[in-house]
Amino acid sequence: MNTTPEPHSDRRPDGAADRPQRAWAMAHMDTVLARLAGPHAQPRADQVDAVHAVLQPASRVLVVQATGWGKSAVYWAATHAIRSTGGGPALVVSPLLALMRDQVAAAERAGLKAATVNSTNFGDWDEVFQQLDDDAIDVLLVSPERLGNPRFAARLGALLARVGLIVIDEAHCISDWGFDFRPDYQRLARALLATPTASVLATTATANERVTHDIGVQLGANTVTFRGTLARTSLTLSVVPGLSPLERYAWIADALAQLPGSGIIYVLTVAEAERLTAFLRTCGHAVDAYSGQTDADARQQVEDRLRHNQVKAVVATSALGMGYDKPDLGFCVHVGSPSTPVAYYQQVGRAGRGVAHAEGVLLPSDADERIWDYFATASIPDAATAAKVLACLAGAGRGLLELEAETGVRRGRLEALLKILAVEGVVHKDGAVWTCTGVPYVHDTAKWAALAQVRQQEAGIMRQYAHGQGCLMAYLQTALDDPSPAPCGRCSVCTGRLPFPGLTPSPDSLIAAHNFLRGMDVDIEPRKRWPAGVGRKGAIRGFEAGRAVAFADDPGWVAELQALRAGPTGEVPEALLAGAVATLGRWAKTWPARPVCVVPLPAPDMAANRVLAAHVARKGRLPLHDVFGWHGGPAPDDAASTPVVAHLESAIRLTDVASLPDGPVLLVSTTAQTRWTATVAAALLRDQGVSQVLVLALHLQP
Repeated sequence: MNTTPEPHSDRRPDGAADRPQRAWAMAHMDTVLARLAGPHAQPRADQVDAVHAVLQPASRVLVVQATGWGKSAVYWAATHAIRSTGGGPALVVSPLLALMRDQVAAAERAGLKAATVNSTNFGDWDEVFQQLDDDAIDVLLVSPERLGNPRFAARLGALLARVGLIVIDEAHCISDWGFDFRPDYQRLARALLATPTASVLATTATANERVTHDIGVQLGANTVTFRGTLARTSLTLSVVPGLSPLERYAWIADALAQLPGSGIIYVLTVAEAERLTAFLRTCGHAVDAYSGQTDADARQQVEDRLRHNQVKAVVATSALGMGYDKPDLGFCVHVGSPSTPVAYYQQVGRAGRGVAHAEGVLLPSDADERIWDYFATASIPDAATAAKVLACLAGAGRGLLELEAETGVRRGRLEALLKILAVEGVVHKDGAVWTCTGVPYVHDTAKWAALAQVRQQEAGIMRQYAHGQGCLMAYLQTALDDPSPAPCGRCSVCTGRLPFPGLTPSPDSLIAAHNFLRGMDVDIEPRKRWPAGVGRKGAIRGFEAGRAVAFADDPGWVAELQALRAGPTGEVPEALLAGAVATLGRWAKTWPARPVCVVPLPAPDMAANRVLAAHVARKGRLPLHDVFGWHGGPAPDDAASTPVVAHLESAIRLTDVASLPDGPVLLVSTTAQTRWTATVAAALLRDQGVSQVLVLALHLQP
């Protein structure tokens, strides 16, 4: 165990005079551990040391230990000790609802009365606050976003004056350098750290030296750090390289028959979670999907089914990760790699906490780095964009929709920027309105450039990990600055063995994956309302429904989509043309009326759209009506809806409306992304009396 913190001083009590205090810490650790793990459970010496350090007056303690080490037992034991002497309750900051649910249950098993204040239980808040006032709660768990809620913020001062311990769980979230940095988390942490009386305990399993240093700086100069080895002896790591997208699906379908127990299959996107889940179900596997778009009730049901082994696996994004408590999780398989070794360690470390053997398998994907690039830049503020947003807010407050329309910044990037500006105290949110506070914004160019560089370096580390360059466990330990990395002797590099089915999934599973993925229906949802600041207003009268052959990095169409992007102008792969006809054949069964003609969607270069439209018209024995023209350049990329629609309104023209027959029109395009081009074109057709517009695209991009 490394106990020499870089930016902190070592304040641990020592000597004979301190032995009664350590015995006191040991007694409470024994009590809590017996309740959590049984009467024969023995605490680790460094667990007792950590509890002892926390129990010092107004202490600042950071614990960086592997998943399964028992970090939560430390703060339950410390809380138990503080409450036994009449001290105040513990306030635990937790980043995920799933984690809070598990922590409430764990606290109660430890003999502590726990409650939570989060976005899903507004109706319980008054009762919880009353219990706090009555000193009837030992532990209050809150999400980081609560500081932005006026009801919670109004009570924060009184709460901080009362609490005996503040726990910042998953503390890497407060560091700009952490793989999962959250501005709301850092803002709340800063407010909590201002208390002069309560002890503060920060815990994480996923912090390298840079992140550990940053957390220590935020906690204060007298922080005591406990950092142990991150090696996991129960976990066998493997990389299965070189599989195509279809082969990865087939590999998992085969592997689930032999992987131990139940587990998690991690993917990088929501679409992939839903798609892979649907495929595995057709193969007869009991699996559920889980992502940030899964509603709260469904999330809890999925978590419970996995916990009770009612499913073989949950196919999940990173939304299922930190703190999910299932000690007997038998495997974690990654379809595609996270962008950092810290994120990968955090996820794969879910497996093997309470069993002798678990599998952690990575199936790297060629598409990984495109996804890494997006997430690497999405949360880093841009000085020019920040200036534009602040200029917009200078005169008066704005809601999010107004800001998006006036600045042209896309919603996701705008929300990320506003959170960072709020942490810096530059902007404030009152209800739904953002305003400037008067605090000037100083863009730390060096810091953000260094962060971007670090993320590129971390992506390089994961690239090397995926190529199996050395013992996999030691590689992760080194990447996380573990003080004692060593070859594990168990991983696929150390042994030369891969888990079943190795590099060759079965032919039957390959055929099943091919047929499933080529037969999926992808809906294109119509836009509902025009954005502010464009010519049209209110509800949209545009296309009514749409279908696409493929979505995002669709594993069933990877080669064809690459050929479509890279091929000569106006060429469309034959397989995608056939896929369009097959998609129409399935879709036609639900049409209220058959289209009377095919129209190519307008674009700066319409050659490919015209090829597709001609093919569909010929196969469907429908007339082709090329009635659109395009004037000027392409619509702005990576912009909010208002500038995109404003450009489309000026660029798209109907050139031959007289030739349009009466009845529904099928509008076709090789690609669709924002859906605004199809929306504007469809609105123009509807203006000319077209009764219905349907949209067909080869590739719906996220």
